[in-house]
Amino acid sequence: MEKKTDALVLKSTDYRESDRIVTLLTAEYGKLGAAVKGVKKAGAKLRFAAQPFCFAEYVLVQKSDRHTVVSASLHNSFFSLSEDLGAYYTGCAILEVCDKLTYENMDARKLLVLAVSSLKELEEGREAEQLARFLIFALDFAGYPVRAEKCPFCGRELKGRMRFDLDGGAFACSECGKGVPASESTYLAVRALLRGEEIPSRDGCIRALRLLKTFLSKHTELDFPALQEAISIIEE
Repeated sequence: MEKKTDALVLKSTDYRESDRIVTLLTAEYGKLGAAVKGVKKAGAKLRFAAQPFCFAEYVLVQKSDRHTVVSASLHNSFFSLSEDLGAYYTGCAILEVCDKLTYENMDARKLLVLAVSSLKELEEGREAEQLARFLIFALDFAGYPVRAEKCPFCGRELKGRMRFDLDGGAFACSECGKGVPASESTYLAVRALLRGEEIPSRDGCIRALRLLKTFLSKHTELDFPALQEAISIIEE
């Protein structure tokens, strides 16, 4: 059985003497593993198709439950991300989140479009903003939406000290809310991201990144080492 699909390489590992196994994020089939044969040999035509960040049209042959890449047509390699440490690790964080939020045979179209567009924007810089924006929408895709409007309990505008509910994903005033303390700058950054507006401050954006990572880890019960590394580099 042959499949043709646009896919983003989330990770790639060595297999046997000259092959690699890639993890692909596809729109129609969710996350798939596939072998790319002979790509460690000199002059291998499909070498590009076995690299993380590669976004291409893949032709896969399925035999039983195994897939093999037989051809690929490159859309974007995102090579420029490797030229900047912050951009590279931010890109790795995006791939990591995609890998851990997806599974085979799910509809991953929205996440694939989001990931590719985020990587394109990342080539222009502003790592903190791009990563925070990606996390906001990836969380919504996974069923863990974040809310940043008025206090959901008393209806007051949120200012000063407040709290963020790690269970429900909403900011609330310090008098009504439960959860972890949150600064006003964090709240304003998250609200701006949700509204598609300019983030008021870099400090607020970095604080938002830390909070979003905590929220993601709590609900998935997973570690995100690449995401943590990206945030650490952004903070420097």
